[in-house]
Amino acid sequence: MQVEKISFVKSVFSLAQLPEEDLPEIAFAGRSNVGKSSLLNCLLRRKNLVKVSARPGKTQSLNFYLLDDALHLVDLPGYGFARVDKKLQAKWQELITAYLETRPNLRCVVLIIDLRHSLKELDRMLAGWLREQGIAWLPVYTKKDKLSRNDQQRQARLLDTALGIDPADRLLFSAKTGDGREQLLERLDSFLVSPPPGEQRPGQ
Repeated sequence: MQVEKISFVKSVFSLAQLPEEDLPEIAFAGRSNVGKSSLLNCLLRRKNLVKVSARPGKTQSLNFYLLDDALHLVDLPGYGFARVDKKLQAKWQELITAYLETRPNLRCVVLIIDLRHSLKELDRMLAGWLREQGIAWLPVYTKKDKLSRNDQQRQARLLDTALGIDPADRLLFSAKTGDGREQLLERLDSFLVSPPPGEQRPGQ
């Protein structure tokens, strides 16, 4: 996969606002402040295309980006930030769930997890739900630059065990150094030519 042309399409606050289902889509999910925006900017080699906020919970919509007129990347609202109003959290959850359950052109969900910490319960729940729904997903452990090589491997093994996956089913990534970018692009490419969602899942 090459990144030559990228543009913001729209922010979606309801299913009725979704773009037409004429292009494959890859969604990016993760806890608030996990580095999702930084990962996307690094992946696309754009400094501020996806806004990075010091205030977790700022993304309140499904944000669609068009890549080379052939693919939509979808930035999902972060989850798990306690200071966000509970009603708003419930609204996000309803929108995200409905999108993931009903979008026929969704090819993969990239689940972004902070390598420095043990697996959070909300990450575990989302991974389990994606498995149950038969939705293809790819765990990406980010912020690897903040750990030594030995600690990277130790933490990755712990996360692998908690998620019930093999090392080949995930990637390590650093938005600061760009390490893992090419591998992530290659893996995303594979989802675009693989069987429909539900036939390729980590740990299966």
